[in-house]
Amino acid sequence: MKTRAARLVGAGRVELVERELTLGDDEVLVRAHLSGICGSDKAMYRGDIPAKYALPFFLGHESGGTVLEVGAKVREYKPGDRVMVFHWCNTFADYYKVPVSGLQPVPEGLDMDLACLGEPIGCAMYSGLTCGAQLGDTVVVYGVGFAGQIIAQAAKRKGAHQVIAVDVTDAKLDLAKRLGADVGLNPARQDVVQAVRDLTRGAGADVVVEAAGSEESMNQASAMLKHNGILALYSWITQPVRLDISRWHDDAFDIRATCLVHHTPQERAIWTPYAL
Repeated sequence: MKTRAARLVGAGRVELVERELTLGDDEVLVRAHLSGICGSDKAMYRGDIPAKYALPFFLGHESGGTVLEVGAKVREYKPGDRVMVFHWCNTFADYYKVPVSGLQPVPEGLDMDLACLGEPIGCAMYSGLTCGAQLGDTVVVYGVGFAGQIIAQAAKRKGAHQVIAVDVTDAKLDLAKRLGADVGLNPARQDVVQAVRDLTRGAGADVVVEAAGSEESMNQASAMLKHNGILALYSWITQPVRLDISRWHDDAFDIRATCLVHHTPQERAIWTPYAL
């Protein structure tokens, strides 16, 4: 099978190339329906390439589509099945191949436009469901892009008394408040750590979900968390940063990873249908 595919060759440089796909025994050939653009795709386009990847790099990992063909050892899927992708497999293409472990079946009745966002929606909902937010808590979501907006709504519906959205873009803060967040704070204009302390009478937030992905956001998230609070990690920081982690030890933070795709495929298979 030959397909058109997007290939990153340098910062700000993407080529459309023809690519030959040869199906392995444990792989599935998928015709793409739609593909989403992840924040990590944008970061790599800007030149922020994680050490484990090398250029040229075939982009795309948020997608869904229809199975066209399966490898000789594949028993989980058959041609015609609708699937969601949870794997880096160059989904910025007309067709792509995916290991069986990198796929999930589309839940019955779910529109394909949403199924193609199954990975980011499922991951964000998993974070909201497992970040530790409880009835009466103050929860900060630091970074309210696509995922942060979902996490903030999930925390509110889990019973958080106060959901505080933090972002440098006012439009995102306005959207978060329309969707249920109680407060919006912009670190470009105010001391967000002090603002959270003021809103919690000096105690700090019960839960902070870090979804911005920078050195500054990580350190501010730690600084605004209460003693024994939960620091829920969602973003992907691809380069080394300097962190002030003394409070992680001294205040016995509960540090938890809440991005579903970085858990095992078995956990993902259980959590994704529930999250969606």
